[in-house]
Amino acid sequence: MPSALKPMRYGHTEGHTDVCFNDTGSCIVTCGSDGDVRIWENLDDDDPTSFNVGEKAYSCALKNGRLITAVSNNTVQIHTFPEGAPDGILTRFTMNANHIIFNSDGTKIAAGSSDFMVKVVEVTDSSKQKTFRGHDAPVLSLSFDPRDVYLASASCDGSVRVWKIADQTCTTSWPLLQKCNDVINAKSICRLGWQPGNGKLLAIPVDKVVKLYRRETWDSQFDLSDTFITQTLNIVAWSPCGQYLAAGSVDGCIVVWNMESQKCIERMKHEKKYTICGLAWHPKYKQIAYTDTEGNLGLLENIGDEKKSNDKVTSTATKDYNDLFDGDDDYLSGDMIEPQSSPKTGANEEDADDDDLKPTSGHFRRTTIIDDDDNSLDIGMIKANSSLLEKEDDDDDQTGGFPALPPSSTQQPFYDGPLPTPRQKPFQSGSTPAHLMHRFMVWNSVGIIRCYNDEQDNAIDIEFHDTSVHHATHLLNSLNHTMADLSTEAILLACESTEELASKLHCIHFNSWDANKEWTVDMPKDEDIEAICLGQGWAACATSALLVRVFTVGGVQKEIFSLPGPVVSMAGHGEQLMVIYHRGTGFDGDQCLGVQLMELGKKKKQILHGDPLSLTKKSYLIWVGFSAEGTPCYVDSEGIVRILNRGLGNTWIPVCNTREHCKGKSDHYWVVGIHEKPQQLRCIPCKGARFPPTLPRPAVAILSFKLPYCQVTTEKGQMEEQYWRSVVFHNHVDYLSKNGYELDESAKSQAVKEQQELLMKLFALSCKLEREFRCVELADLMTQNVVNLAIKYASRSRKLNLAQRLSEMAVEKASELAAALEDEEEEEEDFRKHLNAGYSNSATEWRRQPVRNVQQDQEMEDAEETDAYEEVEETPEVHKERPNPFSKGVTSAEVTTPKSVVIASSSQGRVNPFKVSSNKKDPVVPSANVLDTMSKYSKKNCSSSSQAVNRQSPPVIKPLIPKPKFKQARTPNSSEKTVEEREEKAGNESHEVKITAQENTENRRPKTGFQMWLEENRANILEDNPDLNEAELIKEGMSRFRVLSSEERMVWTEKAKGGTVNDSAEDKKRKRPTADEDEVKKSEEQKSEELNLSKKTKPLDQSANVKLSAFAFKQS
Repeated sequence: MPSALKPMRYGHTEGHTDVCFNDTGSCIVTCGSDGDVRIWENLDDDDPTSFNVGEKAYSCALKNGRLITAVSNNTVQIHTFPEGAPDGILTRFTMNANHIIFNSDGTKIAAGSSDFMVKVVEVTDSSKQKTFRGHDAPVLSLSFDPRDVYLASASCDGSVRVWKIADQTCTTSWPLLQKCNDVINAKSICRLGWQPGNGKLLAIPVDKVVKLYRRETWDSQFDLSDTFITQTLNIVAWSPCGQYLAAGSVDGCIVVWNMESQKCIERMKHEKKYTICGLAWHPKYKQIAYTDTEGNLGLLENIGDEKKSNDKVTSTATKDYNDLFDGDDDYLSGDMIEPQSSPKTGANEEDADDDDLKPTSGHFRRTTIIDDDDNSLDIGMIKANSSLLEKEDDDDDQTGGFPALPPSSTQQPFYDGPLPTPRQKPFQSGSTPAHLMHRFMVWNSVGIIRCYNDEQDNAIDIEFHDTSVHHATHLLNSLNHTMADLSTEAILLACESTEELASKLHCIHFNSWDANKEWTVDMPKDEDIEAICLGQGWAACATSALLVRVFTVGGVQKEIFSLPGPVVSMAGHGEQLMVIYHRGTGFDGDQCLGVQLMELGKKKKQILHGDPLSLTKKSYLIWVGFSAEGTPCYVDSEGIVRILNRGLGNTWIPVCNTREHCKGKSDHYWVVGIHEKPQQLRCIPCKGARFPPTLPRPAVAILSFKLPYCQVTTEKGQMEEQYWRSVVFHNHVDYLSKNGYELDESAKSQAVKEQQELLMKLFALSCKLEREFRCVELADLMTQNVVNLAIKYASRSRKLNLAQRLSEMAVEKASELAAALEDEEEEEEDFRKHLNAGYSNSATEWRRQPVRNVQQDQEMEDAEETDAYEEVEETPEVHKERPNPFSKGVTSAEVTTPKSVVIASSSQGRVNPFKVSSNKKDPVVPSANVLDTMSKYSKKNCSSSSQAVNRQSPPVIKPLIPKPKFKQARTPNSSEKTVEEREEKAGNESHEVKITAQENTENRRPKTGFQMWLEENRANILEDNPDLNEAELIKEGMSRFRVLSSEERMVWTEKAKGGTVNDSAEDKKRKRPTADEDEVKKSEEQKSEELNLSKKTKPLDQSANVKLSAFAFKQS
């Protein structure tokens, strides 16, 4: 009898309604937007059982006496059936689930949510969950593979994906649907379905056709369509036998195809043309229950019953017989060796002949089968494959459903290794997905570009954080631009090509001084722009032809270079261009990316040559850019922020994990900018999403950085992390200074001070823990003056062995550095006078500038010899605490040093080895208070020493011994004295101490030859250059003084000597040699120093020179 359509009846209030049958087909279950679940015995049931599950019910599924529902409180609940008693919550999302389904045996459920997530949960143990991430918009529908190997999902992002359940990876993805931003805006809810039984085909409703894809190959097999269908199809449903496929459309059409003939056998039209949103086949009879978006329930009966009932029985028997031997065709094609009783069909069944899609007659199959027994096989096959059968028996129980069989003679090898990862598509950093109607095209440290593409408007809004850069702008988006970048000079836009128009790059150079501020460039045919970026004075785009095209910001085409692979993203900052691209194919969910970093200034060079980009396992890139200071950095999908560590060979170091700051698993942080000073990660918190909406305007949050060091809960680990974070985040200072940028020296000084304080605290901690070897390692990282403090701390902590080792290390390193400096000295003799004169108390601003010139450092050696003792009076409070350890008790100080070696000094001034302090009130400083004096030491040190010097060469350590306990000896054999003897002498020479202190306070440092020359010539210099400040005046004076002949300079030097009458012996001992004095004088001075019992000399490293420079020119 022909099919019959029963009148529909009211089931639920208006809204999306879902329907299913119970296992036996004895009742129909519906749920709707009123939050009720109703159980109908039949369509005429006027009093269905009803119970409420929530405010709204979006989907329901029923199997094995368990009813699961997706409700509006973002949970998936479970109820007993038919009682309807609550039985717990299976899982939760951050937004509501849109579709839930059971697998074939009812042990698992899958749920797809509006927060872009798909979860598979064990029904009996809800803690066993698998989460599938990858969709960029709400999930519309799901379908379980009957074999439980795959899971198909459709999403508002326009894609249909197939996931492998075992490892949660995406096997394939098809861009089939129209993109939208929410389920209510979707033209179709795209309820897809796998063919029951073997799961050979996946049916997907796409527009007005049903596309069928073949398992494993994922090729499109064929499409089902009919002229009766005039609107988009919304849903498909397979009959339990897999022979029929029903589909419902948004205008109320229901059609049914016979899969054997691929012909439409049923057509039905909804009486009111409402959208069909639910379809369910009766498990036994050819009935379909359906629901619409108005809450009505209907029933279609006797589908395909055009023959007599006895024919129907015959056809059913044939079907059952064929089911018994389902898969025999695989034997014929050699694709699978498997008993018919196997619960799971083979992995390569889909590779069989296409005849598998049509039931083969039982007679033909009998030619292959010897006996009806389930375990029977052809004798020849048993002989040929007996060993394989044993393996198959073991593999039958594999959860993946893919027995690992060796290939037979006619079988292609089956690859069972890691699967390739789909390559991530190109993206613009700081943008949200292009399919959204309202989206961010870019959000960076300059401003925000929004795109509105709805029915009323297609426009672009540009807003600047600092309105002094430019005012807000509104542009019409007639070319449908999809990419944008923004800098303080220009706005860069790009669009993809269409059938009529080429891909275009459009630049608005608002910073231009002429009237024509816009330019556009068309790309060659079949070449699409995939990524763009702006730098200082240039723009660049990467295209589908694997090219990067560079333009000036005014529109002149410049360099073109090829990329090794498809671009992923680009970023620009100043002269730097960073390009991320696919350098290969990743496996097991990993991306295989490479990075090129170039400088496009006058000296063009490549910094990173396609190095592999480090990503967290199974993650992908989501943001790439530069910090505000110009350091490359990027963020992956697991929330790890990495930054380029220029101080360690341009390696990448993770500096933050944004996931640690998220409250929920589905929450994310959307990065918009990174700052190294202050250390800030600027990002937008997104609850239940990966990116923010345009409205309401998102609030920017600031996260702190934290390097992943071990044991950061301990004091040691915490200080180590802080120290190295400070080092990493101040690498940009050296980079910028090398590239000609002016820097704020006070900030750098503060950073170095902070680092040295942390090192000193670690040193003190290691001392307390009796870790003396570790103390020496830490001292190796310290600057000159902090090592002095470390030695003092070690001595006062009664760790004399440690103090001795630090002193020996200092001398050894000083000797090494002196030898290196002597080799370079001859080549750079012309610069030795650069800082020779200028040790005046009147200050200049040089102390705030980084002294990086190696020649200047070496010239300071000569200048230092005569002024070593004079600096003491400059800072008397430091003098109290800084005696010289090499004058006594340090035998290694007797090491013969080259003639160029002079005594290292720190910027605080140097202690006179023959001056004994008269301050008796200086107590033994307890360990807790040793850092109290750090501020004045570090401040002066930081202002003169640069981080680059500290890293490029290890600091030469100048050890000092505490003054209150040990005084300097005055005997020639002082090097043989012990520490105890020094302690005894400290009390015996107090009277001598007072006298010496008085003499030294009277003898302020004498004027140098340059200072005397400058005083006489100051007027002439100012007359020529009236606008010079003090710093520039001294610079000009120094350049003029250097032009003088050596005889003239000698005259001024002699004048300076003649003006100093106090303590001629001291003058002789500390005489400052000028650059033209020969090596004989230097050796004579050294002999004189020995006769006068001076302290042993030691070499001067770069950092000491830098300190001396700053000291010489500091303001009075």
